Amino acid sequence: MDLSSRTATETAEGWRQPRGEASLSDVHRSISVRTHGPTWRRAVAFIGPGYLVAVGYMDPGNWATSLAGGSKFGYALLFVALISNIMAVVLQALCARLAIGSGRDLAQACRDAYGKQVSYGLWFMAEIAIIATDLAEVIGTAIGLNLIFGIPLELGVLITALDVFLILYLQKLGFRWVEALIITLLAVIAACFAIQIALADPNWGSVVRGFAPTTQIVTNPEMLYLALGILGATVMPHNLYLHSGIIQTRAYGETIEHKREALKFASWDSAIALTFALLINASILILAAATFHKVGQTDVEDIAQAHALLAPLLGLSMAPILFGVALICCGINSSVTATLAGQIVMEGFIRIKLAPWLRRLITRAIAILPAAAVTVWYGESGTAKLLILSQVVLSLQLSFAVFPLVIFTASKAKMGALVAPRWLSAFAMVIAVVIAVLNLKLIYDFVLG
Repeated sequence: MDLSSRTATETAEGWRQPRGEASLSDVHRSISVRTHGPTWRRAVAFIGPGYLVAVGYMDPGNWATSLAGGSKFGYALLFVALISNIMAVVLQALCARLAIGSGRDLAQACRDAYGKQVSYGLWFMAEIAIIATDLAEVIGTAIGLNLIFGIPLELGVLITALDVFLILYLQKLGFRWVEALIITLLAVIAACFAIQIALADPNWGSVVRGFAPTTQIVTNPEMLYLALGILGATVMPHNLYLHSGIIQTRAYGETIEHKREALKFASWDSAIALTFALLINASILILAAATFHKVGQTDVEDIAQAHALLAPLLGLSMAPILFGVALICCGINSSVTATLAGQIVMEGFIRIKLAPWLRRLITRAIAILPAAAVTVWYGESGTAKLLILSQVVLSLQLSFAVFPLVIFTASKAKMGALVAPRWLSAFAMVIAVVIAVLNLKLIYDFVLG
């Protein structure tokens, strides 16, 4: 099919513009997929993207909100972590569906479906979300380096910029190496928290009850603020762009049967990874509830403060070291995924054509410069409030990514045979509306109330 025919066909299918350059073109379809053999062998090729998405559960901003929530309200906000996990599983499944069904990541889909003004507005919102994400990750990693090695915060912020070159090196070796790094660091984080939870010995009956809903989450403005922070740290806007881009690193076939199988395996990958991540995400809150809330330390918001209190409360000098190691691993993981998301957002929305190394440096700089300025200005004393605020900003940006995602995947004209089932679209729309309503209530309580 020539270019003019393809353009006419794609426009008729529901997109205002034809599909352009592939998402993450330097690694697009670079991972081979088996077309025959046992199911598990074919599924193995799709293991990886879900774990990059799962990093959103453990970014340093989530530590701040979970530490604050656990120390102040005990186990009550575990319900929010569970609901966030369900929302994440549904939305990430839609991201995979959009990518496989339309051949576009979410940024490209917005560009090809809307006019320039709307598209640029959504791009601006996406950049704000990435800046908020990197603000949390840069500060968190800098705090971890300070706690373990005594490196000043300002220098720690500059060190975090080196992950750009780490990504370049690993992607040169192959995208599987990026995924291997992420999964390895996730395993280290899990081990660190498993040991700390064992030392904290939480009341498991109270933990189970914490997963039950409570009306206080909506009626108590302070609890709602922290709940939205946890939601923003879990169902992160940049993850929606990220997943819809990296799933296209798989060289699945072009037939409907191949695409359906790819969608099935990709959905399994993200659901399993996010369920595993829920355990890590919840463990941060459980650790805070079992140590700080239990002894009346209800105002622990500062990561450095939590680090200092762990040794006397758990009775083991290794506990703060485990805490710091996990924090650094979280920061590195989150920085890698945010940098990739920044590349997808910039290329997808505004089609900037730059060399890969320069493109990554620019997307990283957009986020790291404000983060560095804030860190230098506020120092250690203001980092906790900034981390929580960054997560609430992420939550406020969610609707600008979620609504387009739900609308695109529900459109037969845009998705063809892979259009989302009506029940799934309806459920996703309920999620989108709940997020929007909670955000409006947050604005009313803290701005107009």
